[in-house]
Amino acid sequence: MFPLTVENKHVAQLLLSTGTCPRCIFRFCGVDFHAPYKLPYKELLSELQKFLKAEEDELVSEIPNPPPKKIRLQEPEDQIDGMDSLSQNGEGKLSVTEDGSSSSKNSNLNVCNVCLGILQDFCEKEFIKKVCQKVEASGFEFTNLVLSVSFPPQLSVREHAAWLLVKQEMGKQSLSLGRNDIVQLKEAYKWITHPLFSEELGVPIDGKSLFEVSVVFAHPETVEDCHFLRAICPDCFKPAKNKQSVFTRMAVMKALNKIKEEDFRKQFPCPPNSPKAVCTVLEIECAHGAVFVAGRYNKYSRNLPQTPWIIDGERKLESSVEELISDHLLKVFKAESFNFSSSGREDVDVRTLGNGRPFAIELVNPHRVHFTSQEIKELQQKINNSSNKIQVRDLQLVTREAIGHMKEGEEEKTKTYSALIWTNKAIQRKDIEFLDDIKDLKIDQKTPLRVLHRRPLAVRTRIIHSMETCYVDEHHFRLYLKTQAGTYIKEFVHGDFGRTKPNIGSLMDVTADILELDVEVNHFIVEMPVYTLNSANIMLLQH
Repeated sequence: MFPLTVENKHVAQLLLSTGTCPRCIFRFCGVDFHAPYKLPYKELLSELQKFLKAEEDELVSEIPNPPPKKIRLQEPEDQIDGMDSLSQNGEGKLSVTEDGSSSSKNSNLNVCNVCLGILQDFCEKEFIKKVCQKVEASGFEFTNLVLSVSFPPQLSVREHAAWLLVKQEMGKQSLSLGRNDIVQLKEAYKWITHPLFSEELGVPIDGKSLFEVSVVFAHPETVEDCHFLRAICPDCFKPAKNKQSVFTRMAVMKALNKIKEEDFRKQFPCPPNSPKAVCTVLEIECAHGAVFVAGRYNKYSRNLPQTPWIIDGERKLESSVEELISDHLLKVFKAESFNFSSSGREDVDVRTLGNGRPFAIELVNPHRVHFTSQEIKELQQKINNSSNKIQVRDLQLVTREAIGHMKEGEEEKTKTYSALIWTNKAIQRKDIEFLDDIKDLKIDQKTPLRVLHRRPLAVRTRIIHSMETCYVDEHHFRLYLKTQAGTYIKEFVHGDFGRTKPNIGSLMDVTADILELDVEVNHFIVEMPVYTLNSANIMLLQH
């Protein structure tokens, strides 16, 4: 059943006579159900003409547009991935030719003066198939997708002009047409193309999907359509560092909401002029949202930083914990880059023992994202077999929210350390026994000299919850400490020239220094299946 009624005839005839396509006519007539938009374009045009012909047999003779120009796909000089309509930048360009030597399915169509061809050739199966070929050649793994489209900002100006025209004509009949009564171009485009994309790719369209296919349209011929708005509403168009042009869709819409109707009519034709060419496709891009891998690591080397150690552009050590883990993940997930984070960090000469330090890696734009629990276990084993400097455990895929839990309340956590201490004076067992009895000792630590270049100057109060000593010889003993997270252990031992008070040296009335330091993480952890996110998983990252 044709969606327009007798009440729509006047508006439909007016729009068609000024060069508007059938689907845009539906939009301005408030047709808000999907089925009519999905019909093939030629069928729509034929049905619309029949609908109007019943009232006026001579409708076609009133159309002031130039003779039909034929639309065809340009043949780029270089063919990529077997797609003769995609350029080196992934562009699928459509243009109008005067000779009509080659044609697409809709070769006898005039270019719509409102949508600039978006709801014409770019909704047809031929174009959808070419986009899907690009998607399938991208190498991404996906089970659903979200489709995003970016239209030229001048489309908003042209739609505004058409709206003012129709609004004026309807006003003559004592009828009204609000901006919100028009079906949005993006909505209509999605109604038509989503089922076609889903059918062609064999996966559902899901607005929450991490895999995104974006299509960016441009129309060079009408690029100056919205420039007059800047002179009338200069405050709406402010340069931004990350924007190539001030004429963004949001800026144009802001100006259109602000400009008076009479001022608009003076500057822009209502109806808008018919263009000579349809839009071009600037780019077709595929991208996958980040995935997150978490676990715990042990570090057994005293010559390995947590992250790459680079000073003044010069690398100090050949590797790091971060790289020993992430290099494998990047390769397996086929990701472009990564971001490493952990619950605290240790110095280059400090070992991390016990159950290990929680870490997480964000993998940016991964091409592979689906793994079985066995594959994750094999990946963990591969990391562990690649180096004797580190080991990882509990490797698993987690959500972004779980990473947030890993960072929460870091300073409220407790850490356990083992330190080998040297004293300048000879000591006996009885000289260190009193340390075992000290509980919840409060210390004040001014930002250590060794980290002052990257940390703000401040005095931080920390708690030494307990200490346990083990005598080694006259100048050495081992000290086991349980402290508040964030305590600088080395400075608590040697005092940092009085910047940490009290310290082991002042408590024992000796000069003390630390020779070795290990962080011991011994919290109880329940073993969990890999690739599972649950409350136990979150607790793993918290403690």
